[in-house]
Amino acid sequence: MRFQLEHQDPKSGARKGIIHTDHGSIPTPIFMPVGTVGSVKAVHQRELKDDIEARIILGNTYHLYLRPGMDILQKAGGLHAFMGWDRPILTDSGGYQIFSLSNQRTLDEEGAHFRSHIDGSAHTFTPESVMEIQRQIGSDILMAFDECPPYPCSHEYAKNSMELTHRWLDRCIAYLNDKEPLYGHRQELFPIVQGSTYSDLRARSAEYIASKNCAGNAIGGLSVGEPAEEMYAMCADVCAILPKDRPRYLMGVGTPANLLENIALGVDMFDCVMPTRNGRNGMLFTSEGIMNMKNARWADDFGPIDPNGSCFVDEAYSKAYLRHLFTVNEYLAGQIASIHNLRFYLWLMEQARTHIEAGDFAAWKAVMVEKVSRRL
Repeated sequence: MRFQLEHQDPKSGARKGIIHTDHGSIPTPIFMPVGTVGSVKAVHQRELKDDIEARIILGNTYHLYLRPGMDILQKAGGLHAFMGWDRPILTDSGGYQIFSLSNQRTLDEEGAHFRSHIDGSAHTFTPESVMEIQRQIGSDILMAFDECPPYPCSHEYAKNSMELTHRWLDRCIAYLNDKEPLYGHRQELFPIVQGSTYSDLRARSAEYIASKNCAGNAIGGLSVGEPAEEMYAMCADVCAILPKDRPRYLMGVGTPANLLENIALGVDMFDCVMPTRNGRNGMLFTSEGIMNMKNARWADDFGPIDPNGSCFVDEAYSKAYLRHLFTVNEYLAGQIASIHNLRFYLWLMEQARTHIEAGDFAAWKAVMVEKVSRRL
């Protein structure tokens, strides 16, 4: 994998680049739709490629390990072949999912011991087993196994958690050094910066992660309940340390405004379930603001969903029609809303790249953050 840095905004940390992988090139900044179990909810792979124009999607180690299981994925030839997706895939290591199972898991030096949310069966993830699972999934980008600390937590807890994450990272690297990819394409490991909302810990973690000289680096443990300003402060600290010639991935973030603010700090890659999850519940993101499609005010509004045409569905369906579909609980409502929101997020990334290249990203961002944050 190779990262080609093309442009730097003169008035912010925003960067435009290209990540080259064996399954295709990824322009940055980029948003990655979340396909947790080998499917982006309510969206066909054809729509992901042709309508949304997704360049990379996510899978999740924890969920794919439980279902369909590694035996099925290996027989299929990996996740790309299994789901019919020929573009890049990134897999989350499962650390966040295990963090969310706080009442069903324990952590020690070996790894994480947890019970399945499906049937209660007992399992253990170690750095080595998580690397092997991701090898068998066949993702282009593998995430290191980490602990995601809760917010808030004490400095002592965050320090111990960060140091455990670093020791696990060393084991991930050692395991992969002795292995070859299973399906003929290159796989790269991204380590994860931790440290909660403590600047000294974030700086230590970023320095440690940078010293590993991996193909890219991630920022984890944010978007877990902390105020947005603390998220931005931590990202600023970390981006000042992580190498400029490697992509930076902020995990699990976020709103359109979050994306724009973090791009300005030097982040290149994002993922979040918000576009699809909120879309299925009637929340649409547009270039003019946020709409609740279940509101009566849209009942006789026959205009397009987004007047700026950031998505193909804006030309095909009116606000009134989409509200009607939500009112009668029609499955198509969630599908249209999910496609719209994902396309809007990808459109926003395209616009960001255009303005970074033009040299006016900072001014454009200031206008757009206000627009995409208001309720319509």
